[in-house]
Amino acid sequence: MRLAVAARQTETEGWERFEALYRSSRDDVYAYVLTLLRDRAAAEDVTALAFERAYRRRRSFDRRRGDERGWLFAIARNAALDELRRRRRTATLIVEPEAVSDDELAGEDEQDLVVRRTAVRDALAALAPRERELIALKFHAGLTNTEIASVIGVSESNAGTMLHRAVQKLRRAVSAPV
Repeated sequence: MRLAVAARQTETEGWERFEALYRSSRDDVYAYVLTLLRDRAAAEDVTALAFERAYRRRRSFDRRRGDERGWLFAIARNAALDELRRRRRTATLIVEPEAVSDDELAGEDEQDLVVRRTAVRDALAALAPRERELIALKFHAGLTNTEIASVIGVSESNAGTMLHRAVQKLRRAVSAPV
């Protein structure tokens, strides 16, 4: 009897933890998947699939290998790559840069903002798919270099180096004279 009660309590706690992970990560996972797929409907489907897979595999999660968020993004990445392979398309970034607040706009001409956003979008489009993915994992998903390394399957120092190079390339492209 006690064993059954303990099992139900463990299952309830597991569900609550998964629900908290879902609530805290769903928008970021969707933005990341959308970055890879360039298709809103497919991104919704793949995001749902990633959470389904994560829920089914929740018992196999090992904290020693990283945190739940990094684990979830690895599942989402694999689901998105499966979809890309199925479609045989290349990933590009179509998500607009985040909206800026009114405080950030103070003193900045709206036309300058449009020009700057266009430059960032064009610079992102010029990056290699792997570089766009790194940028998306860092800035859409908010993952640490350790988590990024786990998601893409490289060492932490390699992930940091690759990310640094991608950001530098992005900065050079944005600041290059037209």
